[in-house]
Formats: sequence, structure tokens, C-alpha cells
Amino acid sequence: MEFEHVSEASFQIDVLDATQPVLVDFTATWCHPCKMLEPEVKKLAQDWGAKVKVVKLDIDSNPDLTMQYQVMGVPTLMLFVHGEPVERASGFQPKDRLAQRFNPHLR
Repeated sequence: MEFEHVSEASFQIDVLDATQPVLVDFTATWCHPCKMLEPEVKKLAQDWGAKVKVVKLDIDSNPDLTMQYQVMGVPTLMLFVHGEPVERASGFQPKDRLAQRFNPHLR
């Protein structure tokens, strides 16, 4: 399972205008904890199925969005519902802990 990569050019359509919740994985190619988190995010995505869209955003290629959403470190996961960030988690966390944070925002 590969996640779609979004950019500053596609963020409005892919995330803010999306009809379903979108989990954005703010990441970087050099980030070791990001690589550790990826299998946990894939498990979440499998659990959620089509209910939630999961995308990746490279912070080095998209500095404006990184600053706009005050992402101070990676990995940072941010859940957008109706174009609004409703929950975030930073650093490596196991799938169960991530699900506890994000599931209450999903209907």
C-alpha cells in the first residue's frame, strides 16, 4: 500500500476540499521515526478502509504548509475533517494509541 503524496499545489483539493476525513502524514525522507511510523499508519488505513483518506506531505518540499499548520517536528499526523484540522499526533506512536486519538473524530 502506497500513500498518495500531496503538495502545496494539490493540498486544497486533496485535503481541504475532500468530502471524507483526511489524515495527513507530515514526513521527511531523512526522518527515521517517520519510517518507523509508516507501518502503524498503514494498519490504521487498513482498519479505516474508504472511510478515511491517508496522504503524505514532505515537509522539505512544502515549507509553507509546514509553517501554516505549525508542524515543529516529524513525524506529525494531522486529521482534517471538512477542511479543518481536528486532531494531531507527533512522534512515533503505536497504532492503538493513534486510533484512540483519531477515531472519536470519525463518524
